[in-house]
Formats: sequence, C-alpha cells, structure tokens
Amino acid sequence: MSSSVVPTSVAVIGGGVAGLSAACALADAGLQVTLFERRPYVGGRASSYLHPGTEEVIDNSQHVLFGCCTNLINFYKTLGVDGKIRWFDAFNFIQPGGRLTTFRPAAFLPAPLHSVPAFIRSPLFTPQDKIAIGRAMSAMTKPLRNGADEDCLAWLRRHGQTEQAIRRFWEPVLFSALNEDLDKASIRYAIKVFRELFLNTAFGGNMGVPALPLSELYGHAIEYIRARGSNVRLRDSVIRIEPRDKGITLTTSSAQHVFDFAVLAAPYHSLSSLLPNDAPGDELRRKLEHFHSSPITAIHLWFDREVTSLPHAALLDRTIQWMYQKSKLQRRSATTGSYVELVVSASKLLLEKSREEIIELGTREFAEFFPAARIAKLVKAAVTKEVHATFSVAPGLDEHRPGAKTGWPRMFLAGDWTATDWPATMEGAARSGYRAAEALTVEIGQPKKFLVPDLPASGLMRSR
Repeated sequence: MSSSVVPTSVAVIGGGVAGLSAACALADAGLQVTLFERRPYVGGRASSYLHPGTEEVIDNSQHVLFGCCTNLINFYKTLGVDGKIRWFDAFNFIQPGGRLTTFRPAAFLPAPLHSVPAFIRSPLFTPQDKIAIGRAMSAMTKPLRNGADEDCLAWLRRHGQTEQAIRRFWEPVLFSALNEDLDKASIRYAIKVFRELFLNTAFGGNMGVPALPLSELYGHAIEYIRARGSNVRLRDSVIRIEPRDKGITLTTSSAQHVFDFAVLAAPYHSLSSLLPNDAPGDELRRKLEHFHSSPITAIHLWFDREVTSLPHAALLDRTIQWMYQKSKLQRRSATTGSYVELVVSASKLLLEKSREEIIELGTREFAEFFPAARIAKLVKAAVTKEVHATFSVAPGLDEHRPGAKTGWPRMFLAGDWTATDWPATMEGAARSGYRAAEALTVEIGQPKKFLVPDLPASGLMRSR
C-alpha cells in the first residue's frame, strides 16, 4: 500500500508584489501555499479598482519599472505578462510653456558615456550646470567613502551642483525614484538607483509602463498559484498570528487555520498589530519605529479631445512632476478624448487639500505645459492619495531593515521595506518575496534559488 507525502503548507499574508512573488515561487517549488489578501483584488499599493465617481478603472498611482529591475521582470516573465509592458528608451522633459527636451542614450558609446551626448545637447542646462552634473555622475561611479551615508541634497551641494542642476535634473530623477525630499533621502540609495538606471548599462534606464490596469496585471498571479494546486483567499483578513513549535496558527476573518510555515508580507505600517507579543515581536516593533511613510498623489483627468501626443513626460518647475497619457499607454478603446494621469511624489503638502483644490491645481499647471488643455473640456476627474505609498529612505535606515529570517523559526518576512539593498520599489518588493522563499526552502532542507542577479555592468563600468 503506497503512502503519499503531504506537501509543506505555507501561509503568505499579503497580496502585494512581495507576497505574490513569494507565493508564486513557493507554489512553483511544490509547496502547498495559501495566500491571504484582505481586499477583493491583489497588487497591494500597485493596484487598480473601479473608481465610483468616474465609473473608470484607475490605478491608485502610476507604477513604472526599468530595465535594471531584473527580479520584477523575471516575475512578469514567470506570470507570462512580460509582453504587457510597454518599453521606452527616451525621457521627455518639458518646461512650462511647452518647450520639450528628449534624453535618449547613445547606443554607439560604452557605459557610462552613453548618457553624455544627450546632456551636452540639452538646452535645459547652462555650461556650468552640465559641468556640475558631469562631476556628480563621475563621483557616483565610485564607492561611497567609508560607507558614508548622508542626505542627497547635502551630498549634491558638497559635489558642487548648481541650484538649476538640482531643480531640473536631480530632483525630477531622484525625487520620483526615492519618493522623498532630497534633504530627507539617503544618498546611498540615490547612487544605487542612478547607477543602475543611467550609468551601468544603456538598457538599465529603459522605462517600462504596464499596458493594462495593475490589478489585472497582477491578477495573473492568482491563476498561476491556483494552477499549481495552491490557493488565494481574497477578502480574508488575517487578525492574529501565533507561531508555535510545530506550526503557525492564523486567525482570519473567516476561520482559524494551521500551517507549517508563514511568510508575512504585509506593509510595515500595518505589521505591528499582527505580531505576537513576545521577544521577537517586540524586537521587530522597535525596528518598525524607525520607519516613516511618504505619500504619492495622482490626479486623473479625462478630456474631450487629445491634448498631447506624448505618452509620458517629466514636468519641470511645478507641483505636478510626471504626466502619463493612459489612453495611449493602455491603448484604451479609441475615442476622441484622452485620459491623463499626473503624479506628485512625496506629496505631503497635498494631503490636507480637498479633491477640488487638487484638481484645480493639476489642470491649471497641466495647461502650462500643454496649451491644448485650455480649450479642451474636462469631462471628469479623480484624485487618489496613497498615504503610505513608500517608506522614507532616510539616511541610516539600513540598520533597522530586517532580513527575511525572523526570531520565529517558522515565520519569514517579505516587503520592500525589508533588507533588499533597494529603496521602496516594485523591484525591491519582488526581491524580498524571492528572498523569503529562498530562506524558507533552506529551512525545510530543500534549498532553491529564485533571486535573479543584477544586470552586469557594461563598457567602462565593468571595472568600477
């Protein structure tokens, strides 16, 4: 009489990018996974929903990736949705009044020189600005001295950056990448992001934009998990976690469950209430006290006609910072109108403003860049505020970012806020999910590799 081996059971708590990547990796490895998500859709802070005021499906905010996001790209390939990403190798910068400058890498030059011609030709900067930017770029190709960490603004000024170079170049790039004011963000992560995007390789800075709503994109993970005999429980909130010697007991809004292991992939700001009241729980809570949130506000505008032919652009010298024309990016059904999304990173000053005030600000500033908007009719509008969009990558935060392993032998952590070597990004979230999955397979004696290496440096950067 044959006996079957019962697969190891794993609860994954949280259906954001971190939880989904962990769950897919573990299900693929043959473990019995159950993912719990309190909302009726997955994606976490990278999600979409039917907005009640407009009857449109909108993303909570535009999320983009880059060629250097090797683990996120691997995750998309695993799900079979990598073909749903639209890639761009050029960045459009627009000044009030509509003057357009496009930055595109020079394929004939080795890294990091592929970025040089675009800066030399750019009318955005004076010769002094360009010399200053080049000086800082050169410094970024070298390791930080003695592992020093300071805020971005102090570092940029220490390296002779002009105020215009900071305002028109470093702020649009780093402010959005880190979602934090430059005087509050770690230079360590600024350099990490800048090297990966613009210095190590030409492809690393290519921007990818999902061509479908985010929850639809990540919804493919539900199919992937279920196709491997595992489960996804939507609208099921985890209320309490109790680690035990021989398993993990979860109390949810529907029932009580027992698993062999658990991956806790909840956002840092909602974690404390779930943690057990014991020594490991208290230690993790002390680490969490050092984390603070930085918000993102998105302004969604529907016009009765096309107001620009550009799919995306960085908007300089105003409150709104990025424009994404969703009607082009998502190739929505052809109409005479257009749908654009405006993004404001680190939008602390907008949190207390009303919907009407934000829409007025957004439409007024948008028309400064795209004059056609002045004669177009605004058909409808919406505002989304993601208060806990990212954690603030403050100098010195690294010592408080926990790893995948915890003080509980059967419980692991995932989330962009854990020790990923990346700031708060979807790439960091995907890496954290893979790290947690790797640590768990080591614990059960069946070690597997899920993490994908960084893009190898090319050209002159190979020796840096």
